[in-house]
Amino acid sequence: MNQFNLRRATTEDADLIADISRYTFYKTFAKDNKQEDIDHFMYEQFGRQKLVDEVFDAQNIFLLAYDKNKVAGYAKIKTNILTTKKGSHEAVEIARLYAMPEYIGCGVGSTLMQACIDYGSTQKKETVWLGVWKKNQRAIDFYKKWGFEKFATHFFQLGDDVQTDWLMRKWI
Repeated sequence: MNQFNLRRATTEDADLIADISRYTFYKTFAKDNKQEDIDHFMYEQFGRQKLVDEVFDAQNIFLLAYDKNKVAGYAKIKTNILTTKKGSHEAVEIARLYAMPEYIGCGVGSTLMQACIDYGSTQKKETVWLGVWKKNQRAIDFYKKWGFEKFATHFFQLGDDVQTDWLMRKWI
């Protein structure tokens, strides 16, 4: 297990976050999807400027994880209200938790997850929630290990492919 240092990203990190996002998304999902769907998504949703703009949006919080001087991953947090059939709750959404491929299984995900949960606690939120592709079993197993439970599903558009994501939450 590596020891990772975290820091909150600034707008000066926007290009780095855009690069990590594009690289890790492609490495994680390209093998399980049609190339044209991946290409379309990367162009429409993961365009460099769109990702840079996310970093400049004050409603988003980005945490960067480092192994010494090398970036190992990041988390994108959004504070919001989670509304379900059982009511509304003050929540923190983990919009992204991305690890560089060479750091998967080395503890960067756990370091980032704990930081996201801690952030939710300090903000007096009731839940932490996220969405995960139902076919991403490795991620689902990781989230279950952290106490997340599936509470709903929603559709995710990847190019021309409509995929089902699980919505999972943890009470904090």
